[in-house]
Amino acid sequence: MKALVKYQKGKGNMELRDIPEPFPSDDQIKIEVKAAGICGSDIHIYNDTISMPMKLPVVPGHELVGVIVDTGKKVTNWNAGDRIIAEDTYSSCGNCMYCLKGLYNLCSQRKCLGYWYNGGFEKYTVVPEERIHKLPDNLDFVEATLIQPLSCAVHAIEELIKIKNNDVILITGPGVIGLSCLQVLKTYNTTVIVAGTDKDKNRLDIARKIGADITVNIMEEDLFEAINALTNNNGADFVFECSGSEKAILDDLEVIKKSGKFIQVGISPKPVCLDFSKICFKEIQIIGTLGAKKSSWEKAIEFVSSGKIQLKPLISGVFTLDNWKEAFGKAEKKDGVKQVLIPD
Repeated sequence: MKALVKYQKGKGNMELRDIPEPFPSDDQIKIEVKAAGICGSDIHIYNDTISMPMKLPVVPGHELVGVIVDTGKKVTNWNAGDRIIAEDTYSSCGNCMYCLKGLYNLCSQRKCLGYWYNGGFEKYTVVPEERIHKLPDNLDFVEATLIQPLSCAVHAIEELIKIKNNDVILITGPGVIGLSCLQVLKTYNTTVIVAGTDKDKNRLDIARKIGADITVNIMEEDLFEAINALTNNNGADFVFECSGSEKAILDDLEVIKKSGKFIQVGISPKPVCLDFSKICFKEIQIIGTLGAKKSSWEKAIEFVSSGKIQLKPLISGVFTLDNWKEAFGKAEKKDGVKQVLIPD
């Protein structure tokens, strides 16, 4: 079976290989992968700059959808032919205080598909029964790969904070997560500003098309002036930092209002130096968010199946596994928004 394998640490060290076809254990589902999105984390895996622990060799790809082709003997709720989407969380301890509260995304023993276990850049993979969701018939496989990042946005917005109508909200980083946050936030009567750089010009265009009230290229326009003009110099009510950029984080702390809420969604590739006195003087609440839990996935699927959120505008390219280098190259250059691989 053909698979894209990260076979050892170091920049690159990823290639197509022939690996054994997997078979499900008693409580597992075997999936024929129909599509798998390339996440920014997959680029970090390729470049060996990923901050999450991994077990190599491994097949990356944690944004996957497909069809069940086989089930373990203890699986009773799923059948061959069912269209499903798999969570990126593969396993957690099940016994810690977080798991017992359903917050398995915070479990210190959490292990993810595409990091510890073979993911979606192959024709077949196996996942635990408890980690899959039914894919509605009105969603095609390619767009459904974006439900995984959407579930992260849903968790950050719907489950960790409370948005009010008429809030002014800034999103820095118009990648998949940022544009997913945008669409969830626009289900409220909010004003949303999306900021990026020259590299994000096409993504800022897409942001305007899917609901952004204002977009700002910070290399051509003054972000502070844009926020102040909307808020009578008070600043943004919320900031969603989705890029992981140190400059974006520091700028966000300047443009957020006193008593505002700063939500860090993007993961920074290296430590960021902050002036914590600003947090005190402005009484800013800083909130971190990591991944998603079962309810986040369910809400994300409902958003898309009901038509409240559109994922197709974020799909920029579809490639076979044989053309993975071209797809990874486009993803790394931010050429478009989401590149998707289709296993042969």
